[in-house]
Amino acid sequence: MSNARTGPRAHGDTAGGGPKRPGIFERIAAFSFRHKWRALVLWAAVLIGVQALSMVVGNDYRNDFSLPGTESHQAQRTLEEKGAAQAGDSIQIVVRDEEGLRTAAHEKRVAAMLKKVAAQDSVTAVVSPYDDKSAVSRDGTIGYATVTLDGLAEEVPKEERVELIDTAQEFEGDGLRVELGGDAIRNAEEGEGGAAEGAGMLGALIILVFLFGSVVAAGLPVITALFAVGSTMGLIVMASHFVTLADFTPPLMMLVGLGVGIDYALLIFSRYRTELLVEAARDGSLAGGGGAGEGNDRASRKAADRASRPGQERAARVALDAAGRTVFFAGCTVIIALLGMYALGLGSLQGVALAMALTVLVTMIASLTLLPALLSAFGGRIRRNVLKRARGQAARGRKEEGTAWRRWGGGVQRHPWAALLVAVVALGALAAPALNMRLGFADAGNDAESTTSRQAYDLLAEGFGPGFNGPLIVVADGEEKGEPVKDAAGTLRTTLEDTTGIAAVSPAIPTKDPSVALLIAYPASAPQAEATSDLVGSLRDDILPRVERETGTRFLVGGATAAAEDFSLKVQDRISVFVAIVVGLSALLLMAVFRSVLIPLKAAVLNLLSIGASLGAVTLVFQEGWFGVQPGPVEAFIPVMIFAIVFGLSMDYEVFLLSRIHEEWENTKDPSHAVREGLAHTGKVITAAAAIMIVVFAAFILSPERMLQQFGLGLAVAILLDAVLIRCLIVPAVMQLLGRRAWWLPAPLGRLLPRVEIERHEQRGPESGESAPEAPGQGAPEAPGQGAYADPGLRR
Repeated sequence: MSNARTGPRAHGDTAGGGPKRPGIFERIAAFSFRHKWRALVLWAAVLIGVQALSMVVGNDYRNDFSLPGTESHQAQRTLEEKGAAQAGDSIQIVVRDEEGLRTAAHEKRVAAMLKKVAAQDSVTAVVSPYDDKSAVSRDGTIGYATVTLDGLAEEVPKEERVELIDTAQEFEGDGLRVELGGDAIRNAEEGEGGAAEGAGMLGALIILVFLFGSVVAAGLPVITALFAVGSTMGLIVMASHFVTLADFTPPLMMLVGLGVGIDYALLIFSRYRTELLVEAARDGSLAGGGGAGEGNDRASRKAADRASRPGQERAARVALDAAGRTVFFAGCTVIIALLGMYALGLGSLQGVALAMALTVLVTMIASLTLLPALLSAFGGRIRRNVLKRARGQAARGRKEEGTAWRRWGGGVQRHPWAALLVAVVALGALAAPALNMRLGFADAGNDAESTTSRQAYDLLAEGFGPGFNGPLIVVADGEEKGEPVKDAAGTLRTTLEDTTGIAAVSPAIPTKDPSVALLIAYPASAPQAEATSDLVGSLRDDILPRVERETGTRFLVGGATAAAEDFSLKVQDRISVFVAIVVGLSALLLMAVFRSVLIPLKAAVLNLLSIGASLGAVTLVFQEGWFGVQPGPVEAFIPVMIFAIVFGLSMDYEVFLLSRIHEEWENTKDPSHAVREGLAHTGKVITAAAAIMIVVFAAFILSPERMLQQFGLGLAVAILLDAVLIRCLIVPAVMQLLGRRAWWLPAPLGRLLPRVEIERHEQRGPESGESAPEAPGQGAPEAPGQGAYADPGLRR
């Protein structure tokens, strides 16, 4: 009797009477399985080696959100070239006393504090609030000292910045309050992290234990992910000396690497467990009829492990040849989506995209090479656990794997329009808030209220107005004519003072070159307020061009607030190109794999829906302030990176599900049956994989950093919606409505497209030279998953 479900069982199996060379994934599995210690030692050496080298060389992470060609970048470069003091980094020491700061006792105490601060190695200058009348609020209760550092914030060692905080706050007391603000202080207060990653791994491990019923089995996907992420982290630390990598790159790599690494290893390991049951049904050990695996004493277990060793290797080879191909394709899709960020032309994101793409690549390689070695090392214990659970399920008369999913698919097929309407309306409603998303960057106003940077921010806003924390630097540049700009700067100041939305304007500040000067304009609104963004646009498009025509001098609007606005606008201008490239390439890949025009279009539309809904959730929580979150703009690069990551991961599940549906379609040409069977055989694994990713991503909501919170929420919501609404409702409904048309491909296009197979299709039978195992009911019970695979992939 032919069995088309067991797949190739040994190197050199034949099909159609002749030998067929095993696929590359099967050969990789065979090598890693047979040479497990060599593979494990190699991976351990890589992990230890790159980590040791990374500790020796150290990291060179640097945040560079400058965009050459933008007005804010031109303003910054002009100031740097002309030697303006405002081109460097500084911090503010904010002092407050309800009784007033101009008492002799307070002046003496503040002077002593500033003298001690000025003695620090990283401090080059200190300006006391008593030396600058504008540095004390009108009511005399709040003032600030400006401390100039000897370099950029990230160049000053963290321990020196922490020492600055401790030194200044030593002088608190007797009604005097001391807080510190500035980017250098914010960075010094950031935690080292680790809690979110630990919570995510613990949650994933709990899910895996429930899924597999064994700590050892559950630990293998986690160990694989940790080896991959740890190795990549070391590589990225070294790469930071050659590529610009932001300081938030490591936690993002952890977030994506853990989720993807556990996910990929889970899919392969789940297939391996299924193949172990197939092998057990072949040798009779599943039925407990004296085959390998019987005996409870240690010697008997060792003998059984040795006897079942060939079957374990065959299971590993089939698992890699099946699920390994799917993992490889899915990983390539994620990498394509991430590298698509290069189309944006934003240097600060290109390094992050490269780092995360490398993370996915290494996790994929670990799943294909390290996991088979781990399966070999723990094969006997895993096999015994699998057989024990299978016998228990058989004794309890448990229903066939996938019955509930099959029943669910049938229900959706009976009411496809209702299921489609409910799911699409829900996604559309959740995506609607994303249309009003405002992009920007978090500042100290979004920090935790317990931090000194947030306290300083609030005090400065209280004493000097909300715009004080986000001043606009307006540069008067007359270098083209070579004339002094003193008069032009005076005209500019008069104009700015009469401009609605500006609370105050400083006198013109000269540079070393008399043809360049600058003014500091303080908006009446907070840095993240929409009114401030509108003010920047009004200055550039309307007000300053009029002054330029009057004076013949060029004016540039710069500063951190204007730079954030430039970055946001650049992302908005280029995101359509980025989306088109990623969606187009992914659609072509799916078209080649599934030989269909409508399937890729459906996948692209559904993925865009889930991404839009996740961005809508991020907008509601972080921009509108739901659930008590501090409201503010969404980080400017969040939509781009969530799109790249989610689109790639959503395509994973699309491939896992559709590959099984496509197989049933090829076998039966019955579209309704194909969809039900596809759901039945992939539902459990996709649900478990999605649950793990949701737990890992959602754990980052616990991070103290707002940016990581937004990533965690966006990714977790996207995966949840993809697994629940899209895979469970929309896909079966749409496939039912399309029917046979779902697999339509014009003949001319079919000839142009290359044939890409996620799995090798081989029909097995007696003529192959391999005897098929007894069919269920003919001497051996059917192995759970033997008649119906519980994980994705094409049957042999």
